[in-house]
Amino acid sequence: METAKLYAAGAFAAGAFAAGLVITLFLAAYLTPRQWWRRPNARALLIMMVGAWGFGSLILYAVHGRQTGNDVTVAATPDRNTEARALTAAVATREAAALIAGRPFAVHRDLNLRAAAGVHSARLVTVPAGASVTPTGARNGDWWQIKASVAGRENTGWVNSLWLRRSGE
Repeated sequence: METAKLYAAGAFAAGAFAAGLVITLFLAAYLTPRQWWRRPNARALLIMMVGAWGFGSLILYAVHGRQTGNDVTVAATPDRNTEARALTAAVATREAAALIAGRPFAVHRDLNLRAAAGVHSARLVTVPAGASVTPTGARNGDWWQIKASVAGRENTGWVNSLWLRRSGE
């Protein structure tokens, strides 16, 4: 049954793009110079392809763009599996942060220690390559908050984790 629905949808899409091609050819016949169509060329092919794609997409959007109230209700109703996956991901993130917190990492290359996560935040100090740093456990995507000792001074800031290596690596 599902396969039949897919074939029907594909046939409808093909029909929409065929109708888009017909509309394009009709408009091209009346809106472009006659000399353009005497010989096949790349310009004519481009006009036909872009027109068929554009008008076909508009037809598909006009027909399938509207959803029934039932479809919206089903889409808005959360699924228990989705909730469970979100909770599992949140717990896994917290556990991963706990696993790295307090473990030393080696700096792979000279590393900018920043005031906040992101390359646009202010640079506090440059941690030299080979130095040992310790994550605090706070993370923001690939950015980790770390503690580093540079020139005898303890600094806490954010670094990109891609430039850190475990001490054993």
